[in-house]
Amino acid sequence: MLLGVIADDFTGAGDIANTLAKGLADGGGLAVAQYMGIPDAPAHPSIEAGVISLKSRSAPVAEAVAQSLAALAWLQAQGCRQFVFKYCSTFDSTREGNIGPVGEALADALGVRGVIACPAFPTVGRTVHQGHLFVHDRLLNESGMQNHPLTPMPDPDIRRWLSQQTKGPVGLVPAAIVRQGPTAVRLALEAAGNRGESLVIADAATDDDLVVLGRAAADAPLLTGGSGIAIGLPANFIAAGSAKGHETRYAGMDGPDAILAGSCSGATRGQVERHARHHPVLPIAVDSVMAGATGPGDLVAFLQGHAGRKPLAYSSGTPDDVRAAQARYGREAVAERLDALFAETARRLVDAGVKRLVVAGGETSGAVAQALNLGELEIGPEIDPGVPILVSAKRGVSLALKSGNFGRETFFATALDALKGGPV
Repeated sequence: MLLGVIADDFTGAGDIANTLAKGLADGGGLAVAQYMGIPDAPAHPSIEAGVISLKSRSAPVAEAVAQSLAALAWLQAQGCRQFVFKYCSTFDSTREGNIGPVGEALADALGVRGVIACPAFPTVGRTVHQGHLFVHDRLLNESGMQNHPLTPMPDPDIRRWLSQQTKGPVGLVPAAIVRQGPTAVRLALEAAGNRGESLVIADAATDDDLVVLGRAAADAPLLTGGSGIAIGLPANFIAAGSAKGHETRYAGMDGPDAILAGSCSGATRGQVERHARHHPVLPIAVDSVMAGATGPGDLVAFLQGHAGRKPLAYSSGTPDDVRAAQARYGREAVAERLDALFAETARRLVDAGVKRLVVAGGETSGAVAQALNLGELEIGPEIDPGVPILVSAKRGVSLALKSGNFGRETFFATALDALKGGPV
């Protein structure tokens, strides 16, 4: 294995696995496998990039650090030469962590300083300028992320935000240096490391900027960022003769299907509304779940009762709805109960023969993936930017695990068709 990725949630892991499998258009990608948690056996020798999916984004800081270091140890044992700590392109974190503590812990373990930190993903509108994170034409704190139920982001200055999570100072490689090319970036990172800056925010507004950062870090033991930071990494290994270039293939999977949505993002709410125009949908009331009146059996009965019609069960309230429910029951209690509901529903569905499953929401996807015990996942074609087809040979199921903010308006129906082998 050449490259190891430690991802702080399950949808993000699929996102960067997809990026590494695609690579650049003219060079191909790497042979990638995604793992749900830290494997208990060695990777297959054919795997060039391994992506470990953790559920550490909203975990206590100490737990997130411990999980990430354990993942690093497994990847080192597979022979990886370079490592990426993958977090969300909207820098999802609290004031205390977990991006800063995990990033610093990995840097310390590898004995490096001047490590790139770049969440940019221009394809879906996430760009960084002078250390400030934008979502399309809005600063992060005006994009809706300020209302995130678990990791609200009130500050678009991610250098300042990250500085509150780290022990040491946080550096910046501004756009003016990035545009000078890889050598200028590499020298800037070396200078930052000499100043004691473990993590260094790097500006990026285009994929070309991200390729420059990737080339600058060709020999760097560690990078951190969103999936975009990996765009240029396969080409480094191919140019060095360590990898030959790999193309993703997928034959399709037929059989029963279902959709579960637990994201409250504006994008997912719009996708639910669009899907409801032509397909059966089941809204899930938080009060009913918390009272024990709605459980997995109710969701399974609805989804199986509408088999073949792309049925959807969802809990995707407005920011006001979410705040009200959290005020009544507690933020952690609501999240845990809904995650458990979707996880058990997915387990029952797959045990009953569902072959194609679409899940929206990072936390929901993580809970579902853990419940299904999917084993090693093969990376298929990209459905929408950041969302690949995932195939579990162990469970005989194909999945699309979608971050809440990703996907076109018709994503749910499009994803199920793609899992069946249709065009993407």
